[in-house]
Amino acid sequence: MKLQSLHPWYVSVEEAKALQTSLAPMVSHTNEITGNVGHIAGVDISPPNDEGTVRAAVVVLSYPGLQPEEVRLAEGKPGLPYIPGFLSFREVPVLIDALESLELTPDVIIADGQGLAHPRRFGIACHLGLITDVPAIGCAKSILRGRYDRLDSGAGSRAEMVDRGEVVGLALRTRTDVSPVYVSIGHKVDLDSAAEWVLACCKGRRLPETTRLAHQAAAGRLPSGRLSADEAGRKSKDSDDQARESIATQQGKFL
Repeated sequence: MKLQSLHPWYVSVEEAKALQTSLAPMVSHTNEITGNVGHIAGVDISPPNDEGTVRAAVVVLSYPGLQPEEVRLAEGKPGLPYIPGFLSFREVPVLIDALESLELTPDVIIADGQGLAHPRRFGIACHLGLITDVPAIGCAKSILRGRYDRLDSGAGSRAEMVDRGEVVGLALRTRTDVSPVYVSIGHKVDLDSAAEWVLACCKGRRLPETTRLAHQAAAGRLPSGRLSADEAGRKSKDSDDQARESIATQQGKFL
């Protein structure tokens, strides 16, 4: 996959802030996702190991089947330390190698983080959208910017998130009576379309399959490379079983 080279990645916080401010006007809020979507990607990185190295993962899923068809991994040193509002400068420097090694080009990328719902309206989903030139969506587990009022308890319920008088995202309940996720524009998508794509990828879970499987890959539970349909389904099931076994083991320590 060919990427756009926008700027150096290993920069100071002040330089990163200036880059976010200068790049934000380049984000497109117009939906460019066509009806011919065949692949959707998710990205994640692991926590650093003892040497400070992280593993970055990109998983490309079939659509509408949502089976992993390609997994690419890369290891390296993250950019900035974890600082709210600067996630892309931590994760993307390592993700670049994984993205560039993709054989399949996704039609949509869903990032586990913010898009416009960001202090400078330029979160990791915006960054990924610009460097890949692919429609990108932010789907975060927590709020960085924006407040919302009442949100109904049913799956599919949504409420606008407002920051300084501007709608920056949606609180979206993907499962009934389960905490919402926070959806925002990354690039080449409008807000309502972004929410519909997140819902289409959730398969009854709180988080979209893009996020879930990218997390598994970054944790070393999915192999790198192209996967056949049978292998993809088997690996996904094995990863689920391993995760459940790990949770049960941890719970057993406290019984």
